[in-house]
Amino acid sequence: MRHAYRLLASPSTLGSSPSLGPAPLALLPPIPLYRRLLRAHRKFLPRDMRVLGDRYMKSEFRAHRDIENPIHIVGFLKEWQMYAQQVEGDSWLGDKMDKERIDKMSDQQLGQLYELMQAIQKKGREDPDGDT
Repeated sequence: MRHAYRLLASPSTLGSSPSLGPAPLALLPPIPLYRRLLRAHRKFLPRDMRVLGDRYMKSEFRAHRDIENPIHIVGFLKEWQMYAQQVEGDSWLGDKMDKERIDKMSDQQLGQLYELMQAIQKKGREDPDGDT
């Protein structure tokens, strides 16, 4: 039997400029992303951080369940996917948020961030040694 060779499609550089940088990663749909985040928390976070992270993540996904604005949906999924990559790569440890990202946040988002900070600080005061 004779083998036929196929030409496989390859990315084209036509019409693109070298300054565009690497192509963005495809966004995961909400449910696979949610599962990935739960697995990342289970695998990479200490128990107390995992509990706090799971609660926060669940409340955020529930709060955004009925959003219909595509820009908000894409932004939401993109940020959670970047978070998952950071947790899986341990690049979040000791990392600080850039001022540019904080400046883009709404008053509601800043309030949520402040509440999260307070919950983390409260947990640290209750358990200074990190024992659970």
